[in-house]
Amino acid sequence: MEGEIMGEGEILGGGEMPGGGEILERTRSLAAPFVFFIIIAFQFAAKRLQDLKRGASKTDKEMQLRAEINQLLKDAASYSQPSTFAQAAKLRRMAAAKEKELANYQAHLTQEMKLSYDLYLKVLFIVKVIAHVVIILWFWSSPVVYVSQHLVQPFGRLLYWKIGGSSDNNVRVGIIPWLILCSRVSKFVCRLIK
Repeated sequence: MEGEIMGEGEILGGGEMPGGGEILERTRSLAAPFVFFIIIAFQFAAKRLQDLKRGASKTDKEMQLRAEINQLLKDAASYSQPSTFAQAAKLRRMAAAKEKELANYQAHLTQEMKLSYDLYLKVLFIVKVIAHVVIILWFWSSPVVYVSQHLVQPFGRLLYWKIGGSSDNNVRVGIIPWLILCSRVSKFVCRLIK
């Protein structure tokens, strides 16, 4: 059985692998921030799409219709004499027709924007699920980060789920608890940033 791999850079009966433990340690030390930045990027993208969906920007046509309505109402207000009542009524009817046109345009635009952003949100959700599955499969049997045992004293067992305990007074944090923690922190950060 000489040459059989036992653990982090150790070979049974063969000493240590040259540089193996160092590469594994460097990869593991980058895993936690890598996962966190992926999760926070997805969270920011979803928040941005939700904000865009909620407050769609005004288009040129909408602003032009509003300007025409305001101008018609100003002109109608300037005709205050009884002899110009017919012209004022005509301008008010034209303004009402423009307002109806604007309402129809806004309803159509809102429906288009909602469908568009809903599609983007669905695609983002699918990509997010695929990324989570890939990350979970990638880090399933290895710890993502080591945390001192006294920092997580009552919750230590929850953090090393499927990894297998603690070593050297450090708790090995598994990928599932790390993903949960990262998603909660990223949601909190997204709420703070507006």
